[in-house]
Amino acid sequence: MELGADYVDVELKVAEDFVRLIDGKKPENFKLIVSSHNYQKTPSSEELGSLVAAIQASGADIVKIATTAVSVVDVTRMFQVLVHCQVPMIGLVMGERGLLSRVLCPKYGGYLTFGTLGEGKASAPGQPTVSQLLHLYNIRQIGADTKLTGLIGNPVRQTKSHIFHNAAFKSAGFDAVYVPLLVDDLTAFLHAFSSPDSVGFSCTMPHKEIAVRCCDAVDPIAKSIGAVNTIIRRPSDGKFVGHNTDYFGAISAIEEELRGALRYTYMETAARKDHILFSLFHGTGSQGQGKEEETASPLAGRVFVVMGAGGAGKAIAYGAKEKGARVVIANRTYERARELAKQVGGQALPLSELENFHPEDGMILANATSVGMQPNVGETPLAKRALGHYALVFDAVYAPKVTRLLREAEECGVPTVGGFEMFIRQAMGQFKLFTGLEAPGKEMRELMMKYV
Repeated sequence: MELGADYVDVELKVAEDFVRLIDGKKPENFKLIVSSHNYQKTPSSEELGSLVAAIQASGADIVKIATTAVSVVDVTRMFQVLVHCQVPMIGLVMGERGLLSRVLCPKYGGYLTFGTLGEGKASAPGQPTVSQLLHLYNIRQIGADTKLTGLIGNPVRQTKSHIFHNAAFKSAGFDAVYVPLLVDDLTAFLHAFSSPDSVGFSCTMPHKEIAVRCCDAVDPIAKSIGAVNTIIRRPSDGKFVGHNTDYFGAISAIEEELRGALRYTYMETAARKDHILFSLFHGTGSQGQGKEEETASPLAGRVFVVMGAGGAGKAIAYGAKEKGARVVIANRTYERARELAKQVGGQALPLSELENFHPEDGMILANATSVGMQPNVGETPLAKRALGHYALVFDAVYAPKVTRLLREAEECGVPTVGGFEMFIRQAMGQFKLFTGLEAPGKEMRELMMKYV
């Protein structure tokens, strides 16, 4: 203080002694922050309110409370206290589950938030960097009207979704912020974040199937698939509605390639793809349909082979069925293949027999397994000699962008579509559901090319 510091932060336990020490010596522009840290939990709203009063009574100019997030829901209690506090207050919830409290600080009237100067230099758990706060979360633009979106999952540390969505929001002038949300209990989360401040959320593992039961309503195709990857808060009644844009991402890319619209180099088509109209699926409330809906799908009547009977396989199989394809499910575990085939009215096949499966030419092959994903880039789910029977090969794996399966298909002269296309299109579908606007495809595509 004597050396000219504008702020000094002291713990509540020693605040009384410190205030007595500086009595009569306090510079005019000096501010005293009195802080309380709880490294075990986040107390109730009532306890937090009492703590604010105690800190204020100690002589603080600014109240600071830092607690620990046992659940992401804990941050809502801190927000409640911040909004109703009558004095300048810093309210933060530490840990990965508390990231939201650091990013949304300006929305709820927090005096300031903390950012590290670089990765690995955090002074408390869960701190983002200054660069992330400024350029990734656009914190200087966050205000009382900013809407919340984010990725619900566990884990979420590996996600890049917040990079693309926040850049897209900024490009479109949509006042929202997208944050990774480490969620343990989906039901509790949706209950806690049901206010008009939330427009919706992306949903990843392990919550995709649970979300079907947790949402108030579910799009018919998402219900058939049994998985939700997008949850939208309906403005008219505040109900949560579940959607699935995964199947749309894959099927629309395959259809476009079959129509000859795609090219083989993503960078050559980035500018053109910015103008694609994304008509999602039945029941989205979309105004107007894209040209793809005006003509019959090129998948109609074709044999469509899906390798894998998990979540991605299920989504792609249902999407192909909706387009009139004759679906074949090939899976290592035949029972799982037979179960999914029964659900979509298709045929089941052991994966070991797929190499010799050739009922006709012009078939579509879709890999919905993790075979070929980094770091096992040398693996492929189907031998090269079997690929020549297909009119197109799709691989849901997007890292690497060109898998061994895709490379060998191209060597056979077969058109291909990579998982990158599915990934970007499902994200653009989510953007439209969040905002009601067409996604800024050029910006999102360029960022995804850089980070994915």
